[in-house]
Amino acid sequence: MRALIVTCTLKPSPAESSSEVLGAQMSAFLTEQGVACESIRAVDHVILPGVQKDMGEGDEWPALRERVLSADILVFITPTWLGQHSSVAQRVLERLDAELSETDAEGRPILFDKVAVAGVLGNEDGAHHITAILFQALNDMGFTVPAQGSVYWNGEAMHTTDYKDLEETPKKVTASITTALTNAIHLARALSASRYPAP
Repeated sequence: MRALIVTCTLKPSPAESSSEVLGAQMSAFLTEQGVACESIRAVDHVILPGVQKDMGEGDEWPALRERVLSADILVFITPTWLGQHSSVAQRVLERLDAELSETDAEGRPILFDKVAVAGVLGNEDGAHHITAILFQALNDMGFTVPAQGSVYWNGEAMHTTDYKDLEETPKKVTASITTALTNAIHLARALSASRYPAP
């Protein structure tokens, strides 16, 4: 079982990032459960605009795409900006749109049998709205969403405390990580054992 964590912070490495902190926590849980886990900070890569698998010279998406395709579980994490997911998250979703026309040897969409989990952070409202957008888009592309498959944290509105600044992880966030990822692992194993039927 393999998982890929894609964090869509606007901050390039090595800047501290709340999305990276949540990603590390989710990675630790997955690893404890025997899932091989790797992470991508999307902003560190040249992901050209477009909706094709390869947008040409300089585009680093094709290599990232291969890592998405090799994973059983995709953990998609975004910060909240102006009540919306980040522009980096939107770019990744747009590039994943190319998979709508990709099928396997049996004619099944290539992302069938893969599971997606969402993580949303911010010191403003918007987590439920963003989660709905992410799940609709990822499900359209073929990912399956587990029960209670999102993890979010909202800080107090109009304040500057970020998730990475917390002295300890809130119990409800820890519980959400456990539930979302336990269900994701269960679902991924079930889909591996019994794949969606060919059309």
